[in-house]
Amino acid sequence: MKTTIRRRIMLAAILALFLLGFLFPNPHPHFWWQKIPVFDIFFGFFGSILLIVFAKWLGHNWLLKDKDYYNND
Repeated sequence: MKTTIRRRIMLAAILALFLLGFLFPNPHPHFWWQKIPVFDIFFGFFGSILLIVFAKWLGHNWLLKDKDYYNND
């Protein structure tokens, strides 16, 4: 399956979940932010993006070694 088709399917699934969040809001919110429609979708989406960006930053600035790191003898 081509990546463009997968991306379109994922985008359609995200949009469908976004619309379902408006149609079926949380019936028993415990906190004030759970009263906001589709808050969980935005929180999860932006939280995952933040984790990916942080992991890439951490990998490039701390974990990765130079290509010749073991050949400096």
